[in-house]
Amino acid sequence: MSKVLEKIREVLSYAPASGAASPKQRVFFDTSAIPLADVMKLYDRDPTCKASVDLLAASTVGMGFYTTVDEKYEKAAQAKAAVDRFCEEINLDGLLNDMAKALIGCGNDFWLKLTPEKLTDALRMPIDAVQRIGLSSVPDLKIPYKVTGYQLKSAYTGSAGSELKPQAVIHWRLCGDVPSGFGVGLLQVLLHTLTVDSDKRPAYSWMKAKIERIMPRIFEKYAGPDVLAYLEKADPATIKQFESAIKNRPEEGAWLFYNKPCEVKPVTIDPRAQGFVYYIDHIVNQFYLGCETPLPRLFSTPGFTEASAKAALDLQDMLIKPVQRYIKRQVEREIFAIVVAQAGFDTDKAKVRLNFGSPKTPELVPSDLIKAAELGLIRAEEFRKNAVKFGWQLWNSQPENMPKRTSIQGKEVKEK
Repeated sequence: MSKVLEKIREVLSYAPASGAASPKQRVFFDTSAIPLADVMKLYDRDPTCKASVDLLAASTVGMGFYTTVDEKYEKAAQAKAAVDRFCEEINLDGLLNDMAKALIGCGNDFWLKLTPEKLTDALRMPIDAVQRIGLSSVPDLKIPYKVTGYQLKSAYTGSAGSELKPQAVIHWRLCGDVPSGFGVGLLQVLLHTLTVDSDKRPAYSWMKAKIERIMPRIFEKYAGPDVLAYLEKADPATIKQFESAIKNRPEEGAWLFYNKPCEVKPVTIDPRAQGFVYYIDHIVNQFYLGCETPLPRLFSTPGFTEASAKAALDLQDMLIKPVQRYIKRQVEREIFAIVVAQAGFDTDKAKVRLNFGSPKTPELVPSDLIKAAELGLIRAEEFRKNAVKFGWQLWNSQPENMPKRTSIQGKEVKEK
């Protein structure tokens, strides 16, 4: 954390070059409805939320990426090399993996360009570093238009009111359904309350946490129930003795008796409480729906078949694809284009692109290998080495008595 603070303060100490300045125009500021740090606490402390966000993030960027370039451009190789070198220097693959968790979880992530006039490095800021986002409005309307600046918390600036220009920040943002400078992620819906008329429904994360807090107490109370022995005509001294025994009983419960004859009455849970099971299931199901991934059900629900799991994962892919497209375009616009231009190449002609996954290699079939040998495109020893990869059983060397054959214009002839 100290390194992050040092870097941010270092950037803010350089006026125009660092991008730290307040916009000189009429703007209004937007703050997140729920502090982003509070949203990420849910990710850090709830196993279901963490597992769901991690799964979606891994499905989005976990497979890695490779770059491509327009081969028609005469300096395509140099442009691609410049981008690949920059990605390696800043560990872009690792940055994207960390960013995707915050982006999916709370809808935002902020990268600081240490030198906006020349992109040489990018630093992920703490999720709570940006306190407010300045927004300009459409002329004569109170509708947000463009971001004018990012106001940091005083803990990260050393001076109140410091702002970063938009050119100094890469703001990763998942759009919500309301005009806002901040994005909306997966976990906000679990933290929001809902007011209908004058009635307020608590947040699902609060209800689930309360259920989980109460259930151990119920277990402690009824797993080892108290058994009270009713003693007829007990004197005050006996009653006080029983009161003391009840107050000091162990957590697993106790049998309390004094004398005979007595009436034994075990303390049991009210059968009417079984109806609460359906309420608990509803709350948990709503929580799982908010996480937007079938992962919890795959591990916790009996009868979740392979077919239903595959159908659920196919639906999950529909959620992942738009996020992948957004990350791809953001990287190409905010990073690749700048790096190519800084290296002195034409961005429009180079067309350096980010592609998720691994480069596709053409599939080699035996018939193609045989045809290449017939046409003389590969030598006999090259043919034999490749044929072994297809499982052909070959000798280490060609038999001495076997004449070498080749093909000329489709006619097979023997070599002398």
